Amino acid sequence: MKYAKAQDVLPEEIVKIIQKYVDGKYLYVPRRDENHKAWGEKSGIKNNLKIRNKEIYEKYIDGATINGLTQEYYLSEKSIRRIISQEKHICS
Repeated sequence: MKYAKAQDVLPEEIVKIIQKYVDGKYLYVPRRDENHKAWGEKSGIKNNLKIRNKEIYEKYIDGATINGLTQEYYLSEKSIRRIISQEKHICS
């Protein structure tokens, strides 16, 4: 997220009103609800993790061991078991 100067994007009257409340401080203006993106949507990480988790589950179904998956994906045994459980629930 990059900053925008209020005087560059807002009418002067609005800038003066805002200055009454937050003179010289940083102010975060949240996105409108309809424009809000969930975690990982913008960067694509959410989709990448979804693909990875499905891959882990498919390898497990095909006979890969949990220990082998922990080493291959650099995840803890607890994380691998959680992913398998979640994917099992999604697929059923």
